[in-house]
Amino acid sequence: MTEYSEDELEPIEIGTLPLDAWHRARGARMVEFAGYHMPIQYDGIMAEHSWTRDQAGLFDVSHMGQISLTGDGLDAALEAIIPAEVSSLAVGRQRYSLLLDEEGGILDDLMVSRRGPDDGDDIFMVVNGATKYDDLAWLLDQLPDDITLNLNEDQALLALQGPRAAEALAQIVPGVDALFFMQCAGFAWRGNALWISRSGYTGEDGFEISIPADAATDFADALCAIDSVKPIGLGARDSLRLEAGLPLYGHDLDPAIGPIGAGLGFAINKKRRAEGGFIGHARVAREVAQGAPLRQVGLSIEGRLPAREGAPVFVGAQRVGVLTSGGFAPTVGAPIAMARVEAAYAAPGTALEIEVRGKRLAASVTPMPFVPHRYHRQGGSK
Repeated sequence: MTEYSEDELEPIEIGTLPLDAWHRARGARMVEFAGYHMPIQYDGIMAEHSWTRDQAGLFDVSHMGQISLTGDGLDAALEAIIPAEVSSLAVGRQRYSLLLDEEGGILDDLMVSRRGPDDGDDIFMVVNGATKYDDLAWLLDQLPDDITLNLNEDQALLALQGPRAAEALAQIVPGVDALFFMQCAGFAWRGNALWISRSGYTGEDGFEISIPADAATDFADALCAIDSVKPIGLGARDSLRLEAGLPLYGHDLDPAIGPIGAGLGFAINKKRRAEGGFIGHARVAREVAQGAPLRQVGLSIEGRLPAREGAPVFVGAQRVGVLTSGGFAPTVGAPIAMARVEAAYAAPGTALEIEVRGKRLAASVTPMPFVPHRYHRQGGSK
């Protein structure tokens, strides 16, 4: 299928994922997202949301960009671009980080891990699907010529999320349940090399699995043959990540906000904050010292009417911010939102109003996450 831009001069190709036919055969309603046809729901967003909270949901996130990087001096070269401390990243470990522009605005958020000699002996990076080509161009422009980058478009990426994810995945990939949150390792399944991290985008325990695209259908079939596993669409992925207080690039994150204002200061350790040496450090240092003028906050909304992205936020007659994400939270049983507000109105408990179709909805600033994370952390309670 070809769609056209508004001026109808240049065709915009909508891509298909390796599991496109698999989704359609299971009755998925498909929508365009990040340049691909993707499943928004199968049985309904509420049912799929609840299933993931109680069982194990299988998400197709193959639209994401999977980038491998190799070359001499790679750690130092990456540390000049991203604020993560790459040099201390051990084999089999993963970190959350960011791409920042020269002014310290967020170009994307990403996961970065280190693979050993048996798994590619490289740095493996997962970036957002809607920005992956821009990210690749940015990285190519910033990194030295002797660093090699590969966008692994022959790999699918699946996410298995929920309290029964480890039990289910271990049935077909023995040993995977030994991983803890933000650990990763190479495994094999029917002769196919897998790269699996214990992480995800729902706030639940779970895994992300990079697998050759031509093996993805059989792998998804094997997982969904397990009673606790069902395929889950984008709709529930969004409601789950919102309850978990996890930002979505292009909505809650963009170049207008920096890591400190976005509440992502945890991604920059004390050493990197102090020493800098990465693109965008000046803004980070300034906002650590002085505070960010705009802050990303969570909002609890009174009543049952949800508010959506773009709704203005007020204190009396004064507009003080805008919603960046919002919706009804099934686990909470009420509408919630994320908003970008002036720093003076970002303290928990601050009373605000959201304008929706000419009406004002009462809201208050609430710490995130709205639903506690249930990651399988090393040393955590079982």
